[in-house]
Amino acid sequence: MQELDQEAKEVIRLGRLKEGGKRPMKVRMRLQVVLEIMTRKKKLADDTEFNDIWIKIDMNLEERGKDRVLRNEAKKKN
Repeated sequence: MQELDQEAKEVIRLGRLKEGGKRPMKVRMRLQVVLEIMTRKKKLADDTEFNDIWIKIDMNLEERGKDRVLRNEAKKKN
């Protein structure tokens, strides 16, 4: 976020706090910023300092179902 010089609309910790555990965060941003982050996330995964950080689009149950169907169709074609 600092590199993009953008502020988050909202930051929420998800799940319950467990000693020694990690909790995911939900970060809301403008769509344009989200799209730019999603295109750059591969670089983050390649960096060993940040290899335990995962970035995913938030989807509701219906969207996850559609995504699952599309992924299964793509697997069958390959």
